[in-house]
Amino acid sequence: MNMSINNIDELGRREFIANAAKACLGVGLMPMAGSYIHNSVKALTPGARPAKARHVIYLNMGGAMSHLDTFGPKPNNPDIQGPVKSIPTSADGVILSEYLPLTAKHMHNAAIIKTMVTSQGAHEQASYLMHTSYLKRGTIVHPTFGSWVSKLSGTINRTIPRNVKIGGGGGGAGFLEAEHGALPIGDPKSGLANSKMASYLDDSKFGNRLAMAEKLNTNFSTQYQQKQVRAYSKLYEDAVKLMKSEDLNAFDISQEPQMMHDLYGTSNFGQGCLLARRLIENKVRYVEVTRGGWDTHDNNFEAVSMNCGGENGIDQPLNALLLDLEMRGLLKETLVVLTSEFGRTPNINGRDGRDHWPYCFTAFLAGGGIKGGTTYGETDDQGRTPAEGKPIKPEDLNATIAYNLGLPLNDVQYSPSGRPFTLAHNGEPLMDILA
Repeated sequence: MNMSINNIDELGRREFIANAAKACLGVGLMPMAGSYIHNSVKALTPGARPAKARHVIYLNMGGAMSHLDTFGPKPNNPDIQGPVKSIPTSADGVILSEYLPLTAKHMHNAAIIKTMVTSQGAHEQASYLMHTSYLKRGTIVHPTFGSWVSKLSGTINRTIPRNVKIGGGGGGAGFLEAEHGALPIGDPKSGLANSKMASYLDDSKFGNRLAMAEKLNTNFSTQYQQKQVRAYSKLYEDAVKLMKSEDLNAFDISQEPQMMHDLYGTSNFGQGCLLARRLIENKVRYVEVTRGGWDTHDNNFEAVSMNCGGENGIDQPLNALLLDLEMRGLLKETLVVLTSEFGRTPNINGRDGRDHWPYCFTAFLAGGGIKGGTTYGETDDQGRTPAEGKPIKPEDLNATIAYNLGLPLNDVQYSPSGRPFTLAHNGEPLMDILA
């Protein structure tokens, strides 16, 4: 085959290694796109903040959550607020939407950024910016934030991945080594799919196939001495190591007692949050759980009510996650972030809905390193634009998370074309919400 590895895009390389693994080894674990043996970490830059959190659970509200009907209500403006009432919380002077009564009990451990803004008003571009701190370009794929965390954070558990994505798509390593890409989990109830040895193989046959694959790869690896090729070679070694490890049980939420399933709720998002807690317990650094359905151009109030409450809403799982982490002593070292790619219009359209609004939205942060019971900034009386406090961009939010993890904001990684990039671009940490 004359086609150079340089001419194969990221997806092509992943498909190649996945298909090779299935054909040669009889396993389907390779699509994880993640290696679990990691390089040593570069020293923090002088004066960097000592880590206040060791883990991140990022709850991604895909589709653009209405800030006015969740974490940024405007009770004094009924024309803008509509039928949604506000309620007090466990933090003095902090209010939430009535759709989040359980979450309201945790505001003493949480902070809300009310002045989030973005330059992107389309879902794909805005989500890309939130996850990478960079604008989407046709010439380069930037690493997601979870990939940066994997690259720059220290090793805790050498068998289990550092970066896991539950539900939703994306999560690629960009120009970083493939080992830092997110391990994708589609259905949290199914655990890590295709992670068992094929039934028609025994240890001897499996070992022979591994040896054959290594022999076949020798010439290729020698010819193409590139970090992506080296990273893919690691996938075999690390996938087999995980397959044979008890750490694989971390992905099996069926081992949780029924009371825990009931606490989190039976929805995919609820069970995803339960899986996130199990993974954090087993020393995963970064877990993202995606919950879509927030594109409420029509019937906004009915949709947001269902998205927050009931068996498919976020209020019960978020409450369970914060309570569970706190009871296990994990909240003090775990940063929980809930946000969206942008907000929704203060004006209610003719279909009783709210449209895209990149000029103002919210981010909820709780747990490790966060100054509980606080809000940052304030919007105008219609919730349209920041009125008090500076606008907080996606890269500022990512810088805040990274700073809280003790990661070096100025660490430079280079793309294949030699361009320098950092994990939060030019973002600045928001010190006002950090303890």
